[in-house]
Amino acid sequence: MGEKNSLLIPASILGVCFLLGAIILAWTWKSNYNASQTITVTGSAKQDIVSDLAILKGTLSAQQPTADAAYRQMQSEKPALLSYLKSKGFPESKINFSAVTSFPVYEMSPSGYQTTNIKGYVYNQRIEIQSGDVNKIKEISIDISSLIEKGVDFKVDNPEYYYTKLAELKIQIQAAAAKDAMVRADKIAEATGRSLGPMRDARMGVLQITPTFSNQVSDYGINDNTSIDKVITAVVSASFKID
Repeated sequence: MGEKNSLLIPASILGVCFLLGAIILAWTWKSNYNASQTITVTGSAKQDIVSDLAILKGTLSAQQPTADAAYRQMQSEKPALLSYLKSKGFPESKINFSAVTSFPVYEMSPSGYQTTNIKGYVYNQRIEIQSGDVNKIKEISIDISSLIEKGVDFKVDNPEYYYTKLAELKIQIQAAAAKDAMVRADKIAEATGRSLGPMRDARMGVLQITPTFSNQVSDYGINDNTSIDKVITAVVSASFKID
């Protein structure tokens, strides 16, 4: 009888330890399970923006049989160009002139190959103007080609339009996208009878700055400079704990 009692106590202790171990294991598993329950959603935000800086570039050119004749012609064309730009509110002090460049023009053989015979020279000079009046730059870009009627060979590039407050706007639009992700996650959690916990992870997608009504998307992001009216779109992928 004494021997049975002496075995009963260790067995009881062992049973209690086993039970406690099972409870701790179950609690740990449940805690880890709950901790691993997350939901990942994608939020987005858009905002219309209007360009506040425009840049117009173009090339003044002249071609003549000799280098000095080509240079003189280009210089003779310049006053008409400067007069035109001044009439549009751009005096010479507001025009950025690049260095003059030149290159020879070679004769072509009857078979279509370039020969070593020089038939003339081309002289070029690039110019650039900038303005916060983007509509004025647009107007000039359309009208400036009329200088050809005055013997001015000026080839205008497409104007470039920029939004200069983009750095500040990026922060705001990404924050709005993150908030949208949280709202989406909260709605999903609510629909499944759960509650939304803290954010676990967030990844910012590349920004897409596209012309209004455009559906362009790029994995590397888009920074449109061809349109005055644009839309900036931010995307955020976020993971939240689910309680």
